[in-house]
Amino acid sequence: MKRWIAIAALAALPVAAQQDFSKVEVKTQKLSDTVYMLEGAGGNLGVSVGEDAVFVVDDQYAPMAPKIQAAIAALTAKPVKFILNTHWHGDHTGGNETFGKAGAIVVAHENVRRRMSTEQFIELFKAKVPASPKAALPIVTFASDVTFQLSGEEIRAIHVPRAHTDGDAIVHFVKADVIHMGDTFFHPMYPFIDSSSGGTADGMIAAADKVLAMAGDKTKIIPGHGPLATKADLKAYRDMLAELSGRVAKLAKAGKTMDEIKAANVGAGFDEKWGNGFIKADKFVEMLAAPLLKK
Repeated sequence: MKRWIAIAALAALPVAAQQDFSKVEVKTQKLSDTVYMLEGAGGNLGVSVGEDAVFVVDDQYAPMAPKIQAAIAALTAKPVKFILNTHWHGDHTGGNETFGKAGAIVVAHENVRRRMSTEQFIELFKAKVPASPKAALPIVTFASDVTFQLSGEEIRAIHVPRAHTDGDAIVHFVKADVIHMGDTFFHPMYPFIDSSSGGTADGMIAAADKVLAMAGDKTKIIPGHGPLATKADLKAYRDMLAELSGRVAKLAKAGKTMDEIKAANVGAGFDEKWGNGFIKADKFVEMLAAPLLKK
């Protein structure tokens, strides 16, 4: 699944080690009269095109910015007015500097700016991530939620605490009936839960529950990674998270070691469907167990 190679370091490793961005094509999928999903290298984008402004959710890796700009230009001649980051990882914020210098206002949860402003450490990769340049930092932040009224569309960004990270936001395009979940939803694969950035399995499940309560059967759901999804897809993902985190928690409570938990075939019935992405089955079990064994 070469498509997922680009998320392998989430800006923690040199760009050259991730992917040859010159070969990546940006694919555009129309979801409504005004909302589109863009796929390339890194996290999926949501783009709202209207008379008032162009509003973009996430902007992938820095080298992808010119291609993303070209893809948006194919939809509208209007400039990008707002960039909203769903969290701080570089495969979702790498284009901030380019779009910001072009005049876009970058918006994110306050923890996104806090993490981007200072050196971070991603435990999964045992790698330090340097602070982002000033021009890449969000200049508007929010604590719980913020709403944009643009071109007749209501766009609601809602913080979901301690999910993929401690700064996640889901974005609801209300009129278009589209929800962008950032990396609180990997489809259809085991997710990366960045515990070193405040992420938790319980928070991921809570984020899924929140969106399930908002969504209808016709709602289009943009995952952080993977193809466009439905409410039924999200429900299956949520149930997988709840079941596997419950299995791991039971073993941890029984005093099992990491090696014993990893040998317990925790992913039985799930690995075949969900274990083919970036996070493999054994790594996902380790990710679920590590925070419990530290308590």
